[in-house]
Amino acid sequence: MTSPAPEQAVPFGESDWGALRAAARDAMSRAYAPYSRFPVGVAARVDDGRTITGCNVENASYGLSLCAECGLVSTLQATGGGRLTHFTCVDGTGSILVPCGRCRQLLYEFGGPELLLETPDGRRTLDEMLPQSFGPQHLG
Repeated sequence: MTSPAPEQAVPFGESDWGALRAAARDAMSRAYAPYSRFPVGVAARVDDGRTITGCNVENASYGLSLCAECGLVSTLQATGGGRLTHFTCVDGTGSILVPCGRCRQLLYEFGGPELLLETPDGRRTLDEMLPQSFGPQHLG
């Protein structure tokens, strides 16, 4: 699947951020977090206009647990790929969270430095949230 040219980018406004938060909260309600009791939901806009979601899925063998962002990028790939353009993450109360460093690295692969993240302190590019990042371009 190819990304639209910049002049064809799907518009994204304030109401879209609200819809993205609502989608993340809905995904959070499906999280499986019996051990930490810390459900997380995420939602992102794809460059073709789709909204995709993910939730955390824990496992009794803690190292096998999956962050919500892992589910999100799996959904992205399973539904045709594309580039993430806007992203939000919420906790069990629906409050906005910042992804952990590991998940920021995961998001970098699929959204790049210009991916816009909603944070408790406002919107930031992934480049601001993951300075001096490592990506596919470093592998040659």
